[in-house]
Formats: sequence, structure tokens, C-alpha cells
Amino acid sequence: MIDSAENAPLLAMRGIDKSFPGVHALRQIDLTLRRGEVLALLGENGAGKSTLIKVLGGAHRPDEGEIRIEGEAVNIHSPADSQRAGVGVIYQEFNLVPSLTARENIFLGHERSTATFVNRGDEHQAAIELFERLGVSVDPETLCRDLSVAHQQVVEIAKALWLDARIMVMDEPSATLTPKEIERLFEVIRELQAAGIGIIYISHRLEEIFSIADRVTVMRDGGHVTTKLIDQLTRDELIEAMVGRKLENEFPARDVIPGKPRLVARGLTRGDAVRDVSLTVHQGEILGVTGLVGAGRSETARLIFGADRLDAGTVELDGKTLNIRQPRDAIREGICLLTEDRKNQGLILDQSVRHNFGLPNLSRFSSRGFINQAAEREAFAEFIDTLGIKTPHQEQQAGFLSGGNQQKVVLAKWLARECEVLIFDEPTRGIDVGAKYEIYLLMNDLAAQGKAIIMISSELPEILGMSDRILVMHEGRVTGEITDVAQATQEQIMQLAIQ
Repeated sequence: MIDSAENAPLLAMRGIDKSFPGVHALRQIDLTLRRGEVLALLGENGAGKSTLIKVLGGAHRPDEGEIRIEGEAVNIHSPADSQRAGVGVIYQEFNLVPSLTARENIFLGHERSTATFVNRGDEHQAAIELFERLGVSVDPETLCRDLSVAHQQVVEIAKALWLDARIMVMDEPSATLTPKEIERLFEVIRELQAAGIGIIYISHRLEEIFSIADRVTVMRDGGHVTTKLIDQLTRDELIEAMVGRKLENEFPARDVIPGKPRLVARGLTRGDAVRDVSLTVHQGEILGVTGLVGAGRSETARLIFGADRLDAGTVELDGKTLNIRQPRDAIREGICLLTEDRKNQGLILDQSVRHNFGLPNLSRFSSRGFINQAAEREAFAEFIDTLGIKTPHQEQQAGFLSGGNQQKVVLAKWLARECEVLIFDEPTRGIDVGAKYEIYLLMNDLAAQGKAIIMISSELPEILGMSDRILVMHEGRVTGEITDVAQATQEQIMQLAIQ
């Protein structure tokens, strides 16, 4: 239930301004959150959303502006100040200690104790009551590393509730959840709304925004673009507000007729994770692979790339049977993998973008143990230009780039290897709609050059919008193939995914 207009808002951020060296990150931002409301905060990567949330969470101090909670001005100079003010921020990368139990994580730093002893019984009961309040059954004594991602998220929400959070920020909360888990998350959010808690919801999945949000605030280039009720916006209007231009189609058109088979995998098997999987991807083709989380999609990609060892099966490229025992074997044969987790597996975040580009290409840029940095810079400069990588310079740390630009750096390092088969695992996860379109254009260009592309994705609109053919997996097996993608539906894919 949203409060009437005459009541003071739960949260009012006014004139928030923040600059970093060379970057004006926030430009006089206003944001209002009401009790029991879900406010979607949207914008492209680099729009300023994360900076604004870090101001509210106490990680950054604003240069100008004020924050009021229930009409009272608050000074938030640290995360502890933010928590005391009733703000709980649940980041995409959870702030949990894997080796501690759910109970211990909830009360960490705020233990219920008598004298010098922690009262575990009281904590256990309080944790059960928190989980019951959220309508979820979680054993408080389970180690967090043994919980599903969805239940880890519930632990984070329980932590915030224990600290009496009145304002909850959820940053990409559905990124790694299954459709059923997303439904359960929405039920939890509605429970929080009913209790009068205001929620700021950040997501690049627009279908979720129309399902859960009451209002939408859009940011672009550090400034405020618009705030409207969700039922006053169409999907196209929302995209245009985010990117600052019209996108005629969310998925760019492509007119490529797939050619001869390039990569052929037969009978790939590894335990129960991948069971007798066969697939073929042709010259100039984008083969979509989808299924629920745990279906074996990424595990299949890792087998093709040599990151995991096969129990059985063969991989052929252009009719030649390959002996791939490790990733360097696959790379040498012209197969590359853009991993699902680009931050931990695709990039070294504290190294420069140039170093990240050069690492798999050392043989090209080095001689007698010395790296020809001039040649490396020149080659990378070409990819910065052709891929449109937005970086202030080549020495910028990779961790400071937006998600879309990080993905382009990963792509650049593989293109420099002249790979013929590219496996994209969740290519647009955590990437805004404008950057997604750029990634799609790049994929289409690669296909037009005759490359063979395997695209693994959990986003069904993306699978339907980009694929020439679709393979659906369930519990390690291929359960269906869709060849007439133009006539396919999400419902058809889901039926194959749950067989």
C-alpha cells in the first residue's frame, strides 16, 4: 500500500552531487521512496545508480545534497550510519561469510549475548522467526556455503530485518535465480511491502520491472531523466529513457544463411552434470542453448573448452577431431569461451585493460621473454575503436569499467587470437539494455564473418531474439531442438526445460 501524497516520504534524497577525479558521477539527483513501495532504479551501466546507492549505504559521502528519512535529516558517513538510519543494502555479490551458519551471518557483529557468551538458543529462535516472517523455510544452522543462492539472498534480507531496516535496496537480486526462485523472491518483496518497508529495486530485466515495481526512476550520465508510475510507461518508452535514443528493435536484424558445420560435439559426458550431449554449430550460425539453472549448459561449454575433463565424447572442428585436455588446447585450435562470471573468470580486475587484453596473446606480442608493449597498445587500440570500448586509457583497471565494457575487453582478447568458435555464456548478464544491443551487433558481425557462435542464456527473450536454432537442456541432457525460431514461444521452451 503506497502512502497518500500528503504524508512525508519514507526516503527523500535531494540535490545529491558527487564527483571523482575526472568523473562527475551524480548531478543534483533527487529520489523519493514511499512506505510499502517498490521503486525501480534503472539506467545504463555508468548512469550513476551504484554511486547513488553507495551514498545511501554510506560507502560514499556526497559533495552536495541532503538525505531525509521519514522527514528527518540524517548524516550518513559510513555503512554503520546507514544501518542505524534503517537502510539495508543487499548487493549483487552477497556480504556473507560462507563458513558461518545462516544464524551466525544474521547476527554477526550484533550477537545476542549474556556476559561474554553468545546465546545461540535465542539467536536460533529469532532466526526462525525472521525466516517465518519472510515465508521461507531455512535451517538457521546450515552453513551459508551449503545454501542455494536464493536462500543466501533470504539470509541477507533477514540480516537487514534484524537491524530494523525500513528501506531495503536490492541490486540485481534475480541475476542468478531460477524462474521459480524469482517468483518466490517477489512473494518475499510483497511481504516486505505489506510491512511498510520501502524497496529500491535495481535490475536490467525489464519484464521484472513491469511485474514488481510501483514507480520507476531512470538515470542517465549521472543525472535524473524521469520518474513515473510503471503503468504510465511502455517497454519502448522505458528503453528510450534509459539509452537516450530510440531502439527500433531490441534485437538487431540479421540476414545470414548458416553454412557448413564447423564445431561438432558428440556424446559429451561428465558424471551426471552432462549426459550424452551432442550438438552442431554451423558457419555463420548463432546456436542458442538454454534451460533452467543446473541444466548442464555451462558445464557443456566447459567440456568443449577443456576446462573440465570428459568422461566420454568427442569434439570436431571443421571435420578434424580435436584432443582438448585443457583450455590452452582449445585456444590453440581457435575455440574461446566468454565465461558466465567475467569478473572472476574472464578478467583480472586489478590489472589494466591492456594487460587483460594481452594475457592470452603473449606469444603474439613477446619475443625472447620481452613484451613488445608498443605493438600490444597498437593492437588493443584497434579493438577499442572497432568494439567501442569506453575506457579513459589503456592503463585503466578493468574493475572500474562498466559491465558492458568489461565484456568487450574479454571479447577483444579472444578476437585477437582469431578464434573461429566463440562460446558466449550469459553474454549480457548484468549489462544494461543499450550495451546489450551493442553486444548483439558484435555477435551478428562475427556470425557474418563466418564464425560459429554458441550463446548460452537464461533470458528467453534473448534466446528467441538472437538464435538461429535453439537447444534446450534439462538435468544434463538435451531435451529438445527448435529450428523454427521465428514461430517459437517462451512457453514452448519452458515445457522442454522442465521435462
